Amino acid sequence: MSQTTTKGTAVLTLPSDTEILVTREFNAPRHLVYRVFTEPDLIRRWWAGQRGNVTVAEVDLRVGGAWRYALVAEGGFEVGFHGEYHEIVPDERIVCTEIFEGMPGGEGAGEATLITYTFAETDGRTTLEVLTACNSKETRDVIISSGMEVGMQEGYDLVEELAVELDG
Repeated sequence: MSQTTTKGTAVLTLPSDTEILVTREFNAPRHLVYRVFTEPDLIRRWWAGQRGNVTVAEVDLRVGGAWRYALVAEGGFEVGFHGEYHEIVPDERIVCTEIFEGMPGGEGAGEATLITYTFAETDGRTTLEVLTACNSKETRDVIISSGMEVGMQEGYDLVEELAVELDG
């Protein structure tokens, strides 16, 4: 029996002036969704969405460990993000910082945000909540206006496809 996948179903809300909450349900068990979010070979297959090719997916999945993802966008420029893990509960929760490295030449490099990923499973389906806590409303608004929602929808559609494939 093949499992179905959904497209574009992530919901973005603004719980406060400094927070972004994204909620997305996946038709796969949480241990597989967690794997897709934490294993470099799988991250490479979804993180860029349809926006380019992932060139870096480095993960040191431990408290105090670092991560870094980068992609080469369709325009030929590299976009990178990095951070540090603050809390890890396998298959349930990841808390880490995230810093946008800026455009070539260092323009637009961002301040650190704190991101909490929560994976909950009901009847073999996973609900992911991603809470981004920013230092200011201005930072939150820059993130929202960056077009992140379109790329996130594309990436999360691929996360579901990969998790369903792993469940195969």
